[in-house]
Amino acid sequence: MSLTPEQLAEIEAQRAQPQTTLRATSPGMEARLYTAHEVLDHGLVRVIDYMGDDAAICQAARVSYGKGTKAVSDDKGLIRYLMRHWHSTPFEMCEVKFHVKLPVFVARQWIRHRTANVNEYSARYSILDREFYIPAPEALAAQSKVNNQGRGQVLEGAEAARVLDLLREDAMRSYDHYEDMLTPDEDTGKLGLARELARMNLPANVYTQWYWKIDLHNLFHFLRLRADSHAQYEIRVYAETMCDIVRDWVPQAYAAFEDYRLGGVNLSGKAVEVLKRRLGGEAVTQETSGMSKGEWREFVEVWG
Repeated sequence: MSLTPEQLAEIEAQRAQPQTTLRATSPGMEARLYTAHEVLDHGLVRVIDYMGDDAAICQAARVSYGKGTKAVSDDKGLIRYLMRHWHSTPFEMCEVKFHVKLPVFVARQWIRHRTANVNEYSARYSILDREFYIPAPEALAAQSKVNNQGRGQVLEGAEAARVLDLLREDAMRSYDHYEDMLTPDEDTGKLGLARELARMNLPANVYTQWYWKIDLHNLFHFLRLRADSHAQYEIRVYAETMCDIVRDWVPQAYAAFEDYRLGGVNLSGKAVEVLKRRLGGEAVTQETSGMSKGEWREFVEVWG
């Protein structure tokens, strides 16, 4: 990861000037504020600001349910109840703003989550850095034969080396042309192409940056999908970094999320029926289950 001297100085200045406040704070998140967490080869995730903590979730729930909710044994039990029963509003009372540096092709996946506020670095006004995501050799894989959205066997030897060389060469050549198109030359009368046009020549592995603000309920939804083992590796490592941050921010809420969402399994009506039949001693196959081949494969991965 490469931060500019200006960015490093900004981070140090922000961390060196703590502010007093009457609002609720999270000790774990205070320790994370402004710190840049490295992701991939040039990427980062850092927390710019946040609002709320575990107590804010419980406070919101007790307001919405009224006085009687105070009979709940403790905050931990209440949070687990809310998570278990798919309540959303109390978790929306917490918000966080991230600064994320990521490859453009990852950003295009990420932006599909439309429940956040986003402000991205503009290549219309600024020139993008010569930074590209080049996968580590172990991240290079062939197309999966059973999953149209996934990877299969890892590439090795000469084939892996050839692919990495192509990625580097294409990225550098594109950036050379990008710079050339931007650069005016008075001697030859070359005007230089507008930034908003020159950027079209850059590859999808060039790095961009954005500020991304989201509430905890929708962040949990993002993490449930993107921290999953089936998610694409390049977005998953960002989600896993954010999981570590959220664990420090709202430890009770994250523990419930980890238990009921990351570690939990949702069953269709057919799957419930198959489990009942198996518990009754019946040998159920895909053909007799009523499930599609894909659903059966996913069922067997969990239940054997």
